[in-house]
Amino acid sequence: MDYERIADLSLSIDDVSSERLERETSSEFTRVTTEFALSGVGPDGETAVGRGEDVTYETADHDALAESGLPDSTGEYTIDSFSSHLESVDLFPAGAPDREVFRNYRRWGLESAALDLALRQAGTTVASALDRSLEPVRFVASTRLGDPPTTDRLERLRERVPGLEFKLDPTPAWDDGVVTALDETVGADAIRILDLKGQYEGTEVDTPADPELYRRVLEAFPETVIEDPALTDETEPLFDDPAVRARTSWDAPIDGLEDVEALPWEPDWLNIKPSRFGSLESLLETLAHCDERGIRLYGGGQFELGVGRGHIQTLASLYYPDGPNDVAPRAYNDSAVGDGLPTSPLVPPLEPSGFRWTTDADAA
Repeated sequence: MDYERIADLSLSIDDVSSERLERETSSEFTRVTTEFALSGVGPDGETAVGRGEDVTYETADHDALAESGLPDSTGEYTIDSFSSHLESVDLFPAGAPDREVFRNYRRWGLESAALDLALRQAGTTVASALDRSLEPVRFVASTRLGDPPTTDRLERLRERVPGLEFKLDPTPAWDDGVVTALDETVGADAIRILDLKGQYEGTEVDTPADPELYRRVLEAFPETVIEDPALTDETEPLFDDPAVRARTSWDAPIDGLEDVEALPWEPDWLNIKPSRFGSLESLLETLAHCDERGIRLYGGGQFELGVGRGHIQTLASLYYPDGPNDVAPRAYNDSAVGDGLPTSPLVPPLEPSGFRWTTDADAA
C-alpha cells in the first residue's frame, strides 16, 4: 500500500501555529477555515514549513481554536507515529464539535501539514515519495442555481470559459423548465455530476428524497453521475436498473474503507474528500481498495481557502486526474464571476515541492 512508502518519513516539529481564514463564496455564505503551519529544520539548515487546512464547517469551532490553541505537538516523529499521537490528543480542547466528522477534518489538516513538512525535510515531493507522477487534472465547476433556480451563473461562467463542465445540486424547485433551460444553456453532456445531497443529516444543505425530482434528472441526464441519493421505499426502485447503479456515486457516507464496503451495492463511482478520512493511512487504504476493485474516482472540494485546495488538486493529479474532479481553482468559488479563470485541465507545477500543488499556497 502507498501508505507504507511514507509511513517512516522522519518528521521534526519545532513549532505549531495556525491562521484563521475567511472568505465570501458563490453559495452566499461566509466560509471560515484554519490553516496550520508546522515548522522544523530543513535539509539546508533553514526553517521548513509544512501546511495543512482544517475545513470544519462551523465558524464557532475555528473561533474557539483561535482562542484555545492546539495541544503541544512539537517533537520527533515519523509520519506514522505522528498520526498515532493525534489519536491520543483532543483536537477540540474548547469543546466537542457540532458534528463528529469534524474531528477527522481537523486531523486531516494536521496530518497533511505533517506530510508536507516531512517531505520538505527529506528534500523530496509527494509524487516521488509515492512513486507516482503528477498528471494534468480535469475539473468541473461546482455551483448552485439559486432560489428560484436560474442558469445565469452558468452562462456567465461559460462566456469566460467555453466548454466548462459542471457539478450541480438539484433541488425540488428543478421543474421541467429548469431542466430544459440547462440543456439549452450548456447541454446535458456538460453536466458531469448531479449531487442530490440525500445523505446529509442536520446540515444546511440537506435535501429530502423526492422521487419526482430523482426521476426527472435521471431521465433528462442519462449519462450524468448521480451522487448521494437517499434510498427510500419511493426512490429505491429508481436505482434497481444496473445502468443507473453504474452511474451512482457516494460522497457524504464515505469516511473510510468500512463505509465503502457498507454501501447498498458495490459502487462504480466515489467522490473522494481527503478530510473525511482524517488520516493519511485511511485515505490511502481506501484508494488502494478502489484501484483493486476498479472503482472510478473523482476529487471533491469543500470551499478550501488555503493550501487545502492545492492538496485536493495534488491528490487528483496523482490518483484520478481524468475524473470529473470538483477541484476547480478557488476563483470559481468567488461570488462574482471574474475574468481570467483557469481552464481545465490544470497543468502540474514545473517544480513541485513537498505536498503542494504550487510553491505559492495562495495560487491554488
